[in-house]
Amino acid sequence: MLDFYKKATSICLILLVISAVIAFLCIGRTYLRVSLLAQKGQPLAWWVSAGADQDNGGGSTILVNDTAFSLDFDIHLRKGYEHPYARLSMVFGAESQGVKVVDLSRFQSLSFSAKCSPVSALSFSISTIDPEVTELDNPLTLRDSESYFPCSGQWRKASIDLTKLETQNWWLEKYDLDISARQYDLTRVSRISFGSTYQSPFGVDLKIQIEELTLHGRDWRYLYLLVVLMLGLWGSYVLWLFKAHSRALIGDLKFKLQKDRPLIAYQQLSVEPTRDRITGTLLSYIAKEYANPDLHLDTVVHALSISRTKINTILREELGFTFTAYLNKLRLTEAARLLAETGGANVAEIAYSVGYKNVSYFNKLFKEEYGCTPRTFKKVSLTQEEKPDKDKK
Repeated sequence: MLDFYKKATSICLILLVISAVIAFLCIGRTYLRVSLLAQKGQPLAWWVSAGADQDNGGGSTILVNDTAFSLDFDIHLRKGYEHPYARLSMVFGAESQGVKVVDLSRFQSLSFSAKCSPVSALSFSISTIDPEVTELDNPLTLRDSESYFPCSGQWRKASIDLTKLETQNWWLEKYDLDISARQYDLTRVSRISFGSTYQSPFGVDLKIQIEELTLHGRDWRYLYLLVVLMLGLWGSYVLWLFKAHSRALIGDLKFKLQKDRPLIAYQQLSVEPTRDRITGTLLSYIAKEYANPDLHLDTVVHALSISRTKINTILREELGFTFTAYLNKLRLTEAARLLAETGGANVAEIAYSVGYKNVSYFNKLFKEEYGCTPRTFKKVSLTQEEKPDKDKK
């Protein structure tokens, strides 16, 4: 059994290492973090589009200063237009390819650091494709869903929940949509934008800087994959462990039974002619009386007129046991034979038949000797007997 335990432990340690690596990879891919600024080869390519009401006859303007490492732009709002505005958009795809739709459904939030001077409330919006309204060559037909955040002269962290944006009423009214139709499709996103609000200051240059623009999300498929892999990996190990343990236990029991047979001949024990007469008498007596539950060392002393010291000395020299250990060895080996060969007898009957009055004590000694309970031993032995019969058929 020692070899089995060593092998099982080694395989378990290897599986723990493999499991840790798989868990690290799957969990790392489950929790998504994608930076949108200054990252070469990033999965979400984009280009900048800046717009203001000046394009439609208003007086507001926007000036882009930098988009490589941050979004740095200035807006100047002027009254006179019905709804003055200015905004900077990050349009997904390449500018030469026109409008490209990306899937942001794996992401739940967008975080960034913002600073502006003077103080202002700014808007964040996502433009998505609306199947009933959007025309790909007309950006005004994109569904804009918005949120708002404060911005001051000090760097301030902000986080936008991408799942809780609001579509403006004017857009729904413009395209004659029901006011409750506020759902937007994050699987078809065209651009994200930062811009002014009606609370932004007029008549001054509003300098806006945005850094650390990062998408955060969770892709649960990798956690599901992790669960499936762990169940498969450890389920297979447990199945192997059960079968390998049974084989090792059977092999160990067979070895112990084979080892004990030359030592103990039960009632058929014979003593070689050259053996000492006292030794022969002692071994023959124990072999015949071992099943007597009242057999004790004092019983043998009285029956054979041999001293206690002499009895233990003979047994140690001949067999390497004390009287009690040898008596238990005889009884347990016979019990093992009966368990393996007698299908109808139960554990209690066999315990009594080999000299044990207390079944619990018998179970304890048997487990110490064979590494399993008598019931398990009997079950394993019967299973082994059934296999050859099946093979013959």
